Amino acid sequence: MTMLTPRTPAKLAPPGRTRRERKAAELEARTRLVGERLAAAAARPGVEVLQSVDASRNGLTHAEAALRLERHGPNTVAQERAPRWYLQLAKAYRNPFIGVLVFLAAVMYWQDPGDPGVVILAVMVGISGLLRFWQEFRSGRAADALNRLVTTTCAVQRRAGSGSGPTTFEVPMDQVVPGDMVKLAAGDLIPADLRLITSKDLMVGQAALSGESLPVAKADTRTEDLGRPGTDDPVEADNLVLTGTSVTSGTATGVVVATGSGTYFGSMAGALVGERPQTNFDTGVRRVSLLLIRFMLVMVPVVFMINGFTKGDWNEAFLFGIAVAVGLTPEMLPMVVSANLARGAVAMSRHKVVVKRLNAIQNLGAMDVLCTDKTGTLTEDRIVLDRYLDVHGTEDGEVLEYGYLNAHFQTGLRNLMDQAVIDRVNEAEEVVVDARFSMVDEIPFDFARRRMSVVLNRNAIVGDLGRPEHIMITKGAVEEVLDLCTHVTDRTPGASPAEGRGRIELTGRMRAHATRVAEENNRQGLRVLAVATRRITAPRDTYTVADEDGLTLIGFLAFLDPPKADAARALRGLSDKGIAVKVVTGDNDLVAARVCADVGLDVGRVVPGAETDALDEHALRALAARTTVFAKVNPVQKARIVRALQAGGHTVGFLGDGINDAAALRDADVGISVDTAVDIAKESADIILLEKDLTVLEQGVIQGRTTFGNTIKYIKMTASSNFGNVFSVLVASAFIPFQPMLAIMLLVQNLVYDIAQLATPWDRMDEEYLRRPRNWDAKGIGRFMVTIGPVSSVFDISMFLIMWHVFGANSEAHQALFQSGWFIEGLLSQTLIVHMIRTRKIPFVQSRASWPVMVMTVLAVLTGLWLPFSPLAAPLGFTALPAAYFPWLIGVLLAYCTLTQLVKTWYIRRFDSWL
Repeated sequence: MTMLTPRTPAKLAPPGRTRRERKAAELEARTRLVGERLAAAAARPGVEVLQSVDASRNGLTHAEAALRLERHGPNTVAQERAPRWYLQLAKAYRNPFIGVLVFLAAVMYWQDPGDPGVVILAVMVGISGLLRFWQEFRSGRAADALNRLVTTTCAVQRRAGSGSGPTTFEVPMDQVVPGDMVKLAAGDLIPADLRLITSKDLMVGQAALSGESLPVAKADTRTEDLGRPGTDDPVEADNLVLTGTSVTSGTATGVVVATGSGTYFGSMAGALVGERPQTNFDTGVRRVSLLLIRFMLVMVPVVFMINGFTKGDWNEAFLFGIAVAVGLTPEMLPMVVSANLARGAVAMSRHKVVVKRLNAIQNLGAMDVLCTDKTGTLTEDRIVLDRYLDVHGTEDGEVLEYGYLNAHFQTGLRNLMDQAVIDRVNEAEEVVVDARFSMVDEIPFDFARRRMSVVLNRNAIVGDLGRPEHIMITKGAVEEVLDLCTHVTDRTPGASPAEGRGRIELTGRMRAHATRVAEENNRQGLRVLAVATRRITAPRDTYTVADEDGLTLIGFLAFLDPPKADAARALRGLSDKGIAVKVVTGDNDLVAARVCADVGLDVGRVVPGAETDALDEHALRALAARTTVFAKVNPVQKARIVRALQAGGHTVGFLGDGINDAAALRDADVGISVDTAVDIAKESADIILLEKDLTVLEQGVIQGRTTFGNTIKYIKMTASSNFGNVFSVLVASAFIPFQPMLAIMLLVQNLVYDIAQLATPWDRMDEEYLRRPRNWDAKGIGRFMVTIGPVSSVFDISMFLIMWHVFGANSEAHQALFQSGWFIEGLLSQTLIVHMIRTRKIPFVQSRASWPVMVMTVLAVLTGLWLPFSPLAAPLGFTALPAAYFPWLIGVLLAYCTLTQLVKTWYIRRFDSWL
């Protein structure tokens, strides 16, 4: 017995340079092998296929099915499940900064188990991890709930024993085995890869695999038997129906030739589990983290050595060095990032968006290229009758009338195009039609003829003594219907459509002209059907295919999946936000070009997916950069296009809902799907839209940029401020005979400042900032630190001189006064400078912070002023400051804000950036 089971992918895929390349090669190899085997099954006669899977038309016995289920396993594909909660919790703490904070806390505990700094650091670490864990755990449960809404059974023909007759059973889809005979009807999901054995009027929706919006006709015949060339693509094979597709109309019976990971769907799913590739967010956070850790590793030893040599107390120098390390480290970074992302996820949920992975919010804000499918995103995902034309391409109501009669009176299941014709005609006209005509007979659609006919009796009207006659109305593929026509309905030149109509011979010249009209509409991305009639003056009760002859061509019906009304506006909105939209679809090039042009995209040359196969990575990168529309693209090609754009320096989002989108969704920096998508697409996605709407996505982009802006705001404010503080400590340590600030003071100062920064996620961003994509820039953060940080040191040193010379705090006996004075100045300058750095504009005048930030600023300032006068002053080493100190403090802070604004103006002109 021959089964379509794949070999081990590792033996098929050449080893790539990276894990990601190996995964891509594995996916390509799996898909290619399974595709070749399915194409081979499509090319063989049905009898041979049944023999190859050791099956018969009557189906397997229950005993045979049980043995095969045990041998081949359940009919399921590899799926990525959320890890156990405790693994998710552990992963939430996998962060370079958390590692640094844990190390510092351990050292502090080793030095002094009662040090309050240990508790402070432990609380920061705990809250940041728990925030991230809870949001992702909750979102994962919401996504799992969506995945459970699926059909789970199918109709299978089996026998009790070898001598028994066949009986149809409903069995769970995961218990379907190779060799099973599956019965299909309208609305059924295809449970496995099937080779059709019988079929009638079968239409299959396979947009999930191919991206083609219209259902396609399938039959139990081979394409070679119909005189057409075969195909190597199993999706395009006429006699194969594949897992993940569905029946829209008709009936069929097929034999299962592949299940589980051996299916075309399964070949893609197997390579999509395991660790996800690094995204823009992961890379950016790692670079920034390493940058800040490098600063810490350089500055802390320098401070430690200077303090040790100048003060002679190496133990105190070590403790102060640890305090400086804590001060230099943006210890609230994991917590602020998690709070920012969690708040972004909550805000996006109000716009009907489920965020599965928090990091995706920032990636959404950084996204500068969005790759999207066409169906359902740019279009309404429904078929409408766009136009009804005579043979000259002019709108003609008679064509609509005959098309409606054909669709209205057929007795089989109506396909989407029949329904579109009926929807175009109002109910009042339907009542009139039922009165004027009655059904006589029907010649149903079949795959070989590609047309269907109804024969109607024109009911006699009172006073009408005309001879009884029947009328045959045929609707179908243009080429097939034209071959049966001998005449055409035409009108006299210059006459209106309602007059001058005549039946003339369909000459070769007129036939060529009619063909050109149909082809012109095809080139505009429309699906065209021909409508023809025949008047039968010798009526009878039954008619056959032989009667479909001597027809008169009436005209053409043209259908399309119309663009969404708001698609063009949504695309303009994304373009205004600096996002280039590229359409990557499995549909054909003509349809893709038409839809994209209708929604305002600059189409240019449409590149077929097959063209990308011949290109190396460098050539594909250049092609992807200049191409707007890719058509007839398979899953492997979609993923390659995404990776090529990423290699070109872009942050890439991918919006898709089909099986063929899963690999690209996983490889993209942010994978976006919808709640109606197939399970594998939802599992591969980072974000799930409850409405497939680009307008919703635009709101998500704004939220993503706000989240990123507030995160980078905190990093730049804290890193530059901390760097300035440490630089000030370095200067003070070299010239002052005592510690410029006690270690516990430094920790308290950081704690008050960091608590104030918890309001950062609720701050607003300037509109100018939200207009273009934002990305991590470690080099820019380093430049910002060394430029803005020393500005604060200028005024720290000024305060040192004031405390030393004006207030006489120039000996160890008066060090508490010196330390208290610098503590207040340092904390207030750190807190107030937030408002200088948070915007490119003039703070408080052109741009004001949100009320939570304002409230926390006031509380931090009041806390700093209160501590030296509070009951906590003595335990913390503070002393009360004289009233004369505060005018000096105000002058220093005003000068600090003024100089910072001047430096900011210069910095923006020099580097054309701020946040």
